[in-house]
Amino acid sequence: MRKLSIGSIQSQLIIYFAAAILVPTILTVVVGMKLIYDEVITRAEMKTLSDLNSAREIYKNKISHIESIVRQTSARSLVIEALAGRNMAFLQNDLPKVLKREQLDVLTIVDRNGTVLCRARNPGAHGDNLLNDAFVEQAMRTRQIVSGTGIVPREALAKESPELTVQAAMDITPTPMAKPRMEQQETSGMMLKSAVPVFDTRGGLLGVLVGGVLLNRNFEIVDKIKEIVHEGEIYGGQEIGTATIFQGDLRVSTNVRNRDGSRAISTLVSDEVYDAVLTQGKRWVGDAFVVNAWYITAYEPIRGIDGRIIGILYVGILKKPFDDVLWSTRATFGGIALGGIILIVTIAAFQARRISRPLKTLDTAAQQIADGDFRREVVVHAPDEVEHLASSINQMAKKLEAEKQELEAWGNTLEKRVQERTDEIAKIHGQLFRSEKLASLGKLAAGVAHEINNPLTGILTNSSLMLEDLDKDDPRRDDVEIIVKETIRCREIVKRLLDFARQTKPQKKLTNLNALIENIVLLVRNQASFRNIDIERHLEEGLPEILSDPDQVQQVFINIILNAAEAMNKGGKLTIASSLSANRELINITFADTGPGIPEDRRERIFEPFFTTKEHGTGLGLSISYGIVEQHGGTISVESHIGQGSTFTVQLPVKAPDTGGE
Repeated sequence: MRKLSIGSIQSQLIIYFAAAILVPTILTVVVGMKLIYDEVITRAEMKTLSDLNSAREIYKNKISHIESIVRQTSARSLVIEALAGRNMAFLQNDLPKVLKREQLDVLTIVDRNGTVLCRARNPGAHGDNLLNDAFVEQAMRTRQIVSGTGIVPREALAKESPELTVQAAMDITPTPMAKPRMEQQETSGMMLKSAVPVFDTRGGLLGVLVGGVLLNRNFEIVDKIKEIVHEGEIYGGQEIGTATIFQGDLRVSTNVRNRDGSRAISTLVSDEVYDAVLTQGKRWVGDAFVVNAWYITAYEPIRGIDGRIIGILYVGILKKPFDDVLWSTRATFGGIALGGIILIVTIAAFQARRISRPLKTLDTAAQQIADGDFRREVVVHAPDEVEHLASSINQMAKKLEAEKQELEAWGNTLEKRVQERTDEIAKIHGQLFRSEKLASLGKLAAGVAHEINNPLTGILTNSSLMLEDLDKDDPRRDDVEIIVKETIRCREIVKRLLDFARQTKPQKKLTNLNALIENIVLLVRNQASFRNIDIERHLEEGLPEILSDPDQVQQVFINIILNAAEAMNKGGKLTIASSLSANRELINITFADTGPGIPEDRRERIFEPFFTTKEHGTGLGLSISYGIVEQHGGTISVESHIGQGSTFTVQLPVKAPDTGGE
C-alpha cells in the first residue's frame, strides 16, 4: 500500500475535513464543560449562602429563647419582691431551679449598684460588683433588655462555676494555613447572654437579671443547623452539611469531624478567611479545605453588643457530590467528543480514498472544496475515468453543501432545544429550591409555634385570672392588662405560624367569585381603616362558577385588601375588578390601590415567609396567600411603581386542576 504524502490531495482532504469539524467540536466541549462547572459551583454557593441565612436565624432564635427565659423569670412577682427585700435565701433557692430547668449555664442577679446578690450556679459566690460586665452596664444605663453574644474572661467564668472554666479552656491545635497565634491556650469563653432590668411596681430600677449559655463545647446550635438545613444527609459515608461557631478564629463548637470521628474543636480558621471576615468584616464564600475534606463554604462575622467582631458563623456543603457530578458530566462529554472524532476521521478518510490519482485541476478544486467553496462545479476534459472522478467531486460538493445547510439547521434547532431545556431545568430548580426553603421554614415555624403555644396559654390564663381579681383602682391593673393584650397578640402570631406550617388542603366547592368579592366589601367597608378609602368595583357579569375553597380564597382577598388599606393610611382609592381571560380558562381578579407603591427590592420578596415591613407584622399573610392560590392551581403577582400605587393580580382556573384524589 502506497504511503500517503502530507502534500497529497488525499491527505489534505483528511486534514482539512477533520479540522473543520473537530476544532468547533472540541471548543464546544471545552466551553460547555466550563459553563456547566461555573453553573454548578454558582448554584452550590447560592445554596450555601441560603444555608448561612438559615443558620443565622437559628443562632438568633437561641438568643431570643434565652432572653425570653430571663425576661419571664425577672417578671415574676416573687423574684421582684425577693430582690427588693434582698431575700438571699429565696433567690439562692429559686434561681438554681430555673437554671437547671431551662438548661442555662449562667443565671445571676445583681442589685441597682451592680452588686451580685446570687449566682444560681454558685450561690456561695456573691458580693462582688458586675458593673464592668458590658451587658449589665448597658442594661442599667439604658433600662432596657440587652441580648447578644459576648466574650467572658476566665476570671468571670470561675466566679460563676469552675466547671465553666474547664468547658471553655482549649489547647489550640496547630492548623495548616492558619494565622500564627502567640498564645497556645484559650481560657475565655464565648457566651450567648441576655441582661434584663428588674423594676418595682412604680417603675424604679431594682437590679438586673443576667442569663447565658456558654458556646464552648456546646453543640446544640450547630447540630440543630445541620438537622434543619441538611436533615442529616450522608454522601459517601460523610455528612453533607456542617456548621461551626468560632470564638475569634478558634473553633469552639462544630460538627466537622476529625478522621477519628471526634469533633474538630480547638482548630483555627484559615488566614484568608481571617482577613476577610475578622479583619474586614465581610462575608467569605468559596471552596475551602476544612479539617479533612473540601467544602463549599460560607462565613460571616459574629458581632458583640458593641458592634465589634468577636467570632465567625460558618456553614459548609461537602464538595465531593458536586465534583462527582462534574466528573460524570466531563466523562459523558469526553465520550461524545471521542465518538464524534472517530466518526469524523472515518468519514474524512472514506471521502479521501475516493480520489485515486489527483490532477492539478482536481487538486485545485479539492482545495477549494476543503476551503468551503462547495458551489463551484468542476469541468475537465479528460479520459472517462477522470471525468467520472470530476463528476463525483461535483456530486460530493453538492452533497456537502446540503449537509452543511442541514447541519446548520440542526445546530440552530439543537441550540433552541438546549435553551428550552435549560430554561425548564432552571424553572424546576427554582421551584424545588423554594419548596425546600418553604418546607424547612414550615418545620421551623411549626416547631417554634408548638414550643411557644403551651407556655403562652398558661401565661394568658393566669394573667386573665389576675386581671379579674384586681380592683379597678389597683396600680398593677394596667401592667396586667398589657400582659393579657400582648399575650393575645403572641397567640395570634403563633396561630399564623401554624397556619403557614400546616398548609391546609382546600375544601373545594362551586364558588361565585363576584358574590364572594361583594360580601368581602360589605365586611370591610365600615371598618375604621376604610373610612377615607373609596372602593370601586368593576366585576364582569356572567363569570362562571369555579371549584375552590371559598374560605381560603376569601382569606387571600382580605389579606390583599387589608394590605392595600394599610398602604393608603391617609386615604385613597381601591379598585377591584374581575374578568374572564380571552381563552376562557382563567378568571382574573385585580386589586389596584393608589398607595405609595412598593420599592423594587421589596417587591421581589413580598411573598417570602417572614418578610415584612410592618412594625408588628409577621410576614406570613402574603406567603399563606401565595400557598393557597398555588394549591388552587392559580397564580398571584404584583405590579407596582413608586408614587403610582400597586396592583395585585390573582388568576384562578375555571376548570380545577386534577389533584389526584380530590
